[in-house]
Amino acid sequence: MRFTAYVSGKVQEVGYRARIVDIANALGLKGMIENLKDGRVKIIAEGEDEKLKWFEGAIDIKNALIYVSSIEKSYSPASGEFNSFGKLVAKGETDTRLDTAADYLKELISAVNKMNENLGGKMDQMLSKQDQMLSKQDQMLSKQDQMLSKQDELLDEVISMNENLGGKMDQMLDKQDDLIIEVKDMNRKMDWALETGIVELKSYMAEVKSALKAKGII
Repeated sequence: MRFTAYVSGKVQEVGYRARIVDIANALGLKGMIENLKDGRVKIIAEGEDEKLKWFEGAIDIKNALIYVSSIEKSYSPASGEFNSFGKLVAKGETDTRLDTAADYLKELISAVNKMNENLGGKMDQMLSKQDQMLSKQDQMLSKQDQMLSKQDELLDEVISMNENLGGKMDQMLDKQDDLIIEVKDMNRKMDWALETGIVELKSYMAEVKSALKAKGII
């Protein structure tokens, strides 16, 4: 079957034909699409009935750029004259599309600027605050680097001081370890002497008690 449509609305120089070509090729249809001088777009598509029904609904596009207001459509037997689906391009049309794209870009920039003005310049303020925060972050990182540098300097000074003292700090630490060992040894000796004295005292007291019992004193 052949499906023929005349599409009205905002459909020229907004990428409508490119979208239709992609849809038709995805469905495996054959035919063509072209801009008419009266502002409409003409579409001819040939293929299976079911796919043409899908295609009929898909060409009714409404988005930020494209707006289809009405479609005049009809069906007829396929002629088989098309080998693929493409668009017919008029002479000089590429330049016109580039100019149109530039106009849309200008409108977009204008809309963004107007949105910023309506927000009372809040977008600019937010960007300014972001720059301030980044600046403070850089300052904090700089101070952190300074602190780490001073820490390294202090460590170097301690090492240098020990070297200048001829290793006396290490010697003092060694003597301290020797002293601790001597004290521990002395404590062990004192503990042993105390335990020995207690044992001897208990033995002596036992002998005294035995003597007193022998004399009948206790």
